[in-house]
Amino acid sequence: MTHPTAVREAARLVAIEAARAHVASIRPIDLTNCGVLVGHLMAAETLLMEIVAAHDETTEATA
Repeated sequence: MTHPTAVREAARLVAIEAARAHVASIRPIDLTNCGVLVGHLMAAETLLMEIVAAHDETTEATA
């Protein structure tokens, strides 16, 4: 079993904390405003892609 490097683990934590901070900063959303809804969805998608990328990239030990 290989373990991620310290840098990879830090990248994972940063990505997850960025998503948590984004969710914590969301106020009640006006569900009738499509532009705001789309903006929140796009931001969430971007943060989720960053989390996936941080977990999918190969480490030095597995490369």
